[in-house]
Amino acid sequence: MTLLLSDISDQTLRLLPKAAGAYILAIRLYRPVSLSQRQFAGKIVTPGTYLYCGSARGPGGIAARVKRHCAADKKQHWHVDALTTRPAGQVTAALAVIGGDECQLRTILCDEFDLTAPIAGFGSSDCPTCPAHLLAVPKEHLCGANILKMLVGIVGSQP
Repeated sequence: MTLLLSDISDQTLRLLPKAAGAYILAIRLYRPVSLSQRQFAGKIVTPGTYLYCGSARGPGGIAARVKRHCAADKKQHWHVDALTTRPAGQVTAALAVIGGDECQLRTILCDEFDLTAPIAGFGSSDCPTCPAHLLAVPKEHLCGANILKMLVGIVGSQP
């Protein structure tokens, strides 16, 4: 099952599945973010639109993880928290895929929409195959939420 939230609010976040799987966040970054994690020292993520592919296998599943990412104020734990904590940026849309795989979603995004990773290793420190799980949406592309809408049809047709 795939669920797209193109509007993020307390009400729509309640629709997220509490099952294990993968998700993609569309993130709007309003100001430059200087990354503080040691492996990214000196790297800056510039304002723009980004897609972040993640997984949720623990208690509360996709719902718990995406709700946490959407919280305006949170202790930074994952790389992506630096981009989703206001006032720097916020999650504008989310795609949940029950039983999905974050690496497969990332591959589809790169292959279908020609997206690239702006910071090597960002969000993929525990992944042996992906160069990063954060992808930049070029200004000439559609907004992140529209890419997620198109992705619903692609993911739904995958075996």
